[in-house]
Amino acid sequence: MDDDAVTNVKGDHMKVHFRLDTDEDGWPPVSVESLWAVDLGDGIVRLDNTPWFVRGVASNDIIRVEIDDEGVYWADETVQASENCTIRLIIMKDGGSAATRQTVLETFDRLGTTGEGNEQFRMVALDVPPDADLPRIRKFLDHGEAQEWWHWEEGCVTAAWRAAAAE
Repeated sequence: MDDDAVTNVKGDHMKVHFRLDTDEDGWPPVSVESLWAVDLGDGIVRLDNTPWFVRGVASNDIIRVEIDDEGVYWADETVQASENCTIRLIIMKDGGSAATRQTVLETFDRLGTTGEGNEQFRMVALDVPPDADLPRIRKFLDHGEAQEWWHWEEGCVTAAWRAAAAE
């Protein structure tokens, strides 16, 4: 176990833990996900990375946390949503290879997103800010799914994202 896992702190960042419920298919494959956050004081943090499995939160959301007896920070409630969206893709093209995941990330980056890939689950998690080209992103997600390049899901979306679906 690395020191960060024990202390939950690295520089000005801390790990915030989210409990997850597994569905009948065993997804997500973990019961807890830890996300980096910046401590804003008084039990409030700002999430600083994109979740792989947690639903309903996105990067830059402001979250209230509780600290347990072992010093672990647990997510409680969202205090203020960032207006970012979290979109997750399971990459099927080329078996979800590292090169394909990187190409997917670079392509979506040109549409205004950031994100990262996960080798174990052949995933890409996208952080979609409110000023990204939401209609083009949605169309490209649907196109890629129709081509069987990936499956995608909405981890956390906004009214602007939902409105882009209608365009």
